[in-house]
Amino acid sequence: MSTESTKPEEKGFFEKVKETIEHLWDGTKETAEEVKDKAADTIDDIKAKVSPAKKVTAKKAATAKKSTASKTTKAAVKADTGKEVKEIKAKAASAESRAKKSVAEAKTKAAASVKTEKAKAQKTVVDVKAKADDKVKAVKAKAKSSSPKTTAKKPAAAR
Repeated sequence: MSTESTKPEEKGFFEKVKETIEHLWDGTKETAEEVKDKAADTIDDIKAKVSPAKKVTAKKAATAKKSTASKTTKAAVKADTGKEVKEIKAKAASAESRAKKSVAEAKTKAAASVKTEKAKAQKTVVDVKAKADDKVKAVKAKAKSSSPKTTAKKPAAAR
C-alpha cells in the first residue's frame, strides 16, 4: 500500500494571504478605474454645458453689431441737412457704445460662467481623486493589518 494521502493538499497560510491581497489589489484597481472614468465623464458634461453659452454670447454680440451698423447707415441716408446728420451720428454713436457695452457684459458673464464651471469641475476631480486615494490607503492598511502571523504547526495526530 501507498503511504501517500489521497486527499488534496490544503493551501498554506501564506498562499491564502497572497490570494487575499491579490483579490484586494484587483478590486482597488477596478474601483480606481471606475472613479477615473466618472471624473472624465463629469468634465466632459461640464464642457458641453459651457460651450453653448459661449456660442450664444458670440451670436448676440454679432447681432448687436449688425443692427447698430444698419441703423447708422439707414439714418445717414435719410438725413438731409448737416444738423440732422450730426444728430443721427450722435444717436448711432450712443447705440454703438450701448452695443459695445452689452457685448462686454455678455463676454464678462460668459467668462464668469466658464470660470465657475471650471472650478466646479476641478473640485469634483479633486474630490474623486481624494476618495480614490482614501480607498487605496484603506486597502493598504487592511493588507498590512492582515500580515502573516507565525503559527505553530499542529502534529498530525491532533488533526
